[in-house]
Amino acid sequence: MPSDEQTWKVGPLAEASGLTVRTLHHWDHLGLLSPSRRTASGHRAYTERDVVRLYQILALRRLGLGLETIATCLDAGVDARRLVREHLAATEASLAALQELRERLDHLDGELAAEREPGTEDLLRLVRATGATRPAADEALRRHLDEDQLHALADHAAALGPAAHYLLEVEWPQLYRRAEALRAAGTDAADPRVRRIAARLDELSRLFSGGDTTLSAAVRTAWRKDPAALSGDPAAPADAWADLRTFLDRARGSAS
Repeated sequence: MPSDEQTWKVGPLAEASGLTVRTLHHWDHLGLLSPSRRTASGHRAYTERDVVRLYQILALRRLGLGLETIATCLDAGVDARRLVREHLAATEASLAALQELRERLDHLDGELAAEREPGTEDLLRLVRATGATRPAADEALRRHLDEDQLHALADHAAALGPAAHYLLEVEWPQLYRRAEALRAAGTDAADPRVRRIAARLDELSRLFSGGDTTLSAAVRTAWRKDPAALSGDPAAPADAWADLRTFLDRARGSAS
């Protein structure tokens, strides 16, 4: 580690970040954020890397996640740069879809203002533009869940608040990609890293299903049949998903 790297004792870091010393001590006690360096005099100090983790913790807290969930997310090894790129791509796609929808609505408004009956083709374009605003994962779920199940899933997601978007569209797919990378590398399913991922996936399933086993089974079916859409990886083949499912099931079995 470079000797000229900036470090902070707990007091100065609390002041710089707007947190309290008590909060930082609590996070240290939990193992969520601990000073990773000792000064020449033996005092514990936070490094620049610790500050990066501090930012990640605060960002996830803003999404409404609890400290235990945040620890799990960070320990799962979320690739921050990839997540930002994917979020940016999804945002740009949503903006493009919304722009198309705006243009269709503007045209339809003009037709109605002129007291002209909208043509069938105009309405079909509007329907297509409206559908285009849905994420691919949402469309995949609609192909495999009935209306009651979709409403139940939406209710559970609403109960989670702002964290729901991150959990469903970012963390969940990322956990599957992380597990697949470990499987492809030949990692033993009993490896603690794989078991943590499997446990977190099960926790997310319970959060979004409310403990409804029928709903959970329906979502698993959607994952099995549409791994590309739900994983966020357009190249994800169905057979690879089957291998990954078996891998995660072995990890669950090894934990019992």
